[in-house]
Amino acid sequence: MSKTAIELRGITKRFGSVVANHNVNLKVYKGEILSLLGENGSGKTTLMNMISGIYHPDEGEIFIDGKLAHIHSPHDAFNYKIGMIHQHFKLVDLFSAAENIVLGLEEKGKFNVRHVSERVAEISAKYGFDIDPNKKIYEMSVSEKQTVEIIKVLYRGADILILDEPTAVLTPQETKKLFDVLRRMRDDGKAIIIITHKLHEVLELSDKVVVLRHGEYVGTVNTAEANEHILTEMMVGKKVELNITRKAPVNPQDRLVVEHINCRNREGIKVLDDVSFVARSGEILGIAGIAGSGQRELLEAIAGLQKLEEGSILYYNPKTGEEENLRNKTPLQIRELGVRLSFVPEDRLGMGLVGNMGMVDNMMLRSYRKGNSIFLERSEPEKLAKQIIEELEVVTPDAETPVRRLSGGNVQKVLLGREIASSPTLLMAAYPVRGLDINSSYLIYDLLNEQKEKGVAVIFVGEDLDVLLDLCDRILVIGNGRITGVVDARTATKNEIGYLMTKTVYKEDANDAT
Repeated sequence: MSKTAIELRGITKRFGSVVANHNVNLKVYKGEILSLLGENGSGKTTLMNMISGIYHPDEGEIFIDGKLAHIHSPHDAFNYKIGMIHQHFKLVDLFSAAENIVLGLEEKGKFNVRHVSERVAEISAKYGFDIDPNKKIYEMSVSEKQTVEIIKVLYRGADILILDEPTAVLTPQETKKLFDVLRRMRDDGKAIIIITHKLHEVLELSDKVVVLRHGEYVGTVNTAEANEHILTEMMVGKKVELNITRKAPVNPQDRLVVEHINCRNREGIKVLDDVSFVARSGEILGIAGIAGSGQRELLEAIAGLQKLEEGSILYYNPKTGEEENLRNKTPLQIRELGVRLSFVPEDRLGMGLVGNMGMVDNMMLRSYRKGNSIFLERSEPEKLAKQIIEELEVVTPDAETPVRRLSGGNVQKVLLGREIASSPTLLMAAYPVRGLDINSSYLIYDLLNEQKEKGVAVIFVGEDLDVLLDLCDRILVIGNGRITGVVDARTATKNEIGYLMTKTVYKEDANDAT
């Protein structure tokens, strides 16, 4: 029988009056991959932060290799051979992989690149990594950066690894490579904990699944005996339909025609290179691509937030029947035409919401210019806020609670709900389910489908290729600022899209669905 690598007994953590974890008991064995599941706010990250030394439990005990552990800092966690790979990498861009791997280590003598490179090569050969120790971080892909983070904790001798959303921005091919590496690490006796919302990956990779709900331990199941419906019911506490109903577009008309646009960022680097595509009414156009491929700049260009060097963005106004070139308009004028951008960045309060304001005041931000009185009218914004709370199941004490006190998932619902409530004719939703639990995610998918059925042209930027294939009508793939392909989502495969995500030149072929 496998030995216990880490055990939690009666772990409780409070933040003021909020109980993040309550009396959680958990075991992870050596040579095991365990997935940690739960809705947003269920306490997964808080629990892992206590194991990795970022937080300290108010009650309960942590045992490593059967012995009581005292973890008060990440340094203590490293001493217990615990390493956490965060979703957002903590690397110095100007340093090489080798320099990042040994950064902060207390070693005798002068830093020796050759010795470090040899050790990195040993680890890479043992587990199947592919990395150049001398390559600078800023030259690396997302997958390579993640590899550096994993090797960094292995270099320090980690036997217990925690990975937070490790496949969020990887292509299917990169995900497969990562899974192969994790399986080799498991076979070498490592204990691995993965936080993820992708149930199909949980079922493919893990040996066991632990489910949390409202900060409490619900249960542990063997992955071989589970399926998506069983896990979802454990997470939510009730049956949830996990079906995305995709209807064929009805009488689609060109709503947005983007032609040969080029754009550079502040550093003068070209971020959009000869981009052309069409978005149609009554359809969902998906956009797939490795993180940082130009998705954000593309949507911001349409919304008037990016200055273009060349090209045109033609919008066909369904209300007037006129053609408008959005390139000549301000962001406010574009919004007035019915073009809405709901972008969910890593910092959700950084775009469009004021953290210290409640939902009502944030609703008013979109309408205060229309007021005819020196006194702001609050009845309609208040009505809208309450409608969003009810329909999107926003968890908040009331509509006046500052949005900075809401969880990230609930802030996303407020962002998207406000844009949908404005009755757009073109809705751009970027990463609307980023970090959301499966129940909330499917609620958002239903909302986007409702907009499609109302004749809205929906542009959906997502990270999960399975969702893109199930939800969208067509999928546009972007790589390094260029369109590398457009496919029919009903017939395309994940591998096909993954291949296009790594291409640099778009060649028309029989599968082109433009």
